Amino acid sequence: MATQDELKQQVAKAAIEYVKGGIIGVGTGSTANFFIDELAKVKDRIDGAVASSEATAQRLRGHGIKVFDLNDVDGMEIYVDGADEITEKLHMLKGGGGALTREKIVAACAKDFICICDQTKLVPVLGKFPLPVEVIPMAREYVARELVKLGGQPKLRDFTTDNGNVILDVHGLTITDPVALESRINEIVGVVTNGLFASRPANVLLLATADGVKTLTAR
Repeated sequence: MATQDELKQQVAKAAIEYVKGGIIGVGTGSTANFFIDELAKVKDRIDGAVASSEATAQRLRGHGIKVFDLNDVDGMEIYVDGADEITEKLHMLKGGGGALTREKIVAACAKDFICICDQTKLVPVLGKFPLPVEVIPMAREYVARELVKLGGQPKLRDFTTDNGNVILDVHGLTITDPVALESRINEIVGVVTNGLFASRPANVLLLATADGVKTLTAR
């Protein structure tokens, strides 16, 4: 039986089929790292990449891939990233690696979001994985109280984002309407953004399974 790393490698290779040239957006995390390593093998095919975190930028440069500032790019054909949870509607919960805000920004600038995951990340309902919320530091306690009102149990992560902010991981949520909850949390003053990628879901999910990589599109 394939290990989780082997599954991630399979799906990273499958995502290379979507790399047609130009500048591409690249996500953050262990699965995205496998994709970067595969991308290095075809780097002559692209002009470069936009990174969703400092860690990703460093890994891309280490492979000799040019990293562009998003402000210098008009747009991208694709953004490739993993997810902590994803549903069959391709709504995602992301941010376990702490790069949710930059991931959301880069994804917004791409025509297509290609999500790459192993089968353990496909869930019927989001929320078992704690929902990350990036918060301006001075608003931390206020935001935490507001999140409690929404039924969550926020816990401060020992982590500072690339933007200099803090993350509250919200436990105990069963997210039946991710589009509405994404919007509601983002309305709380002091919230930068949250880890629900539902108002702009993935376009394609490449799912690594024991039987190979399956392709799902939004239903």
